[in-house]
Amino acid sequence: MQSPRVAVSVPSSAPRLAALALLALLAGCAAPPKPRPTGPAPRLYAIDLQGAAKFCKVAPVKPQADKTVAATMTVGNDRGWCAITVHRTEAGAAEPYAAGLLTARAEHGRVYIHTVGADTRIDYTPVAGYAGPDQFTVSLLPDGAAIQVSVTVQR
Repeated sequence: MQSPRVAVSVPSSAPRLAALALLALLAGCAAPPKPRPTGPAPRLYAIDLQGAAKFCKVAPVKPQADKTVAATMTVGNDRGWCAITVHRTEAGAAEPYAAGLLTARAEHGRVYIHTVGADTRIDYTPVAGYAGPDQFTVSLLPDGAAIQVSVTVQR
């Protein structure tokens, strides 16, 4: 006895469908995107905003890994601080640097490097009564970025 024959018709779009199916399979093998941090937003406290100098002018600063960038600051000497605010971007989100190191001290003021919210803030406070130029350098970790700051203190 002979088995019946079945005729199968293959549409001309079959190679295209096979290619699309292969692409869909390969897309499933792609590495998933890095998860974004899901914790609470960084906190910003009122104390972090108190004590600023009445006059503080700072040009925007964008640190670059393993490079030194220049920054300028003009501050009035009323015993308040003037700040440079920077952050690094990790997985699309802003986060503070792990540490800031003062590699060249200011001669006529104090420098305080700390975290405020998702930023690293570099505060400069001139000594009472001083007017004139000053400068300091800060290295940021882990990127090795450095900021060389030229300060003009006004009365």
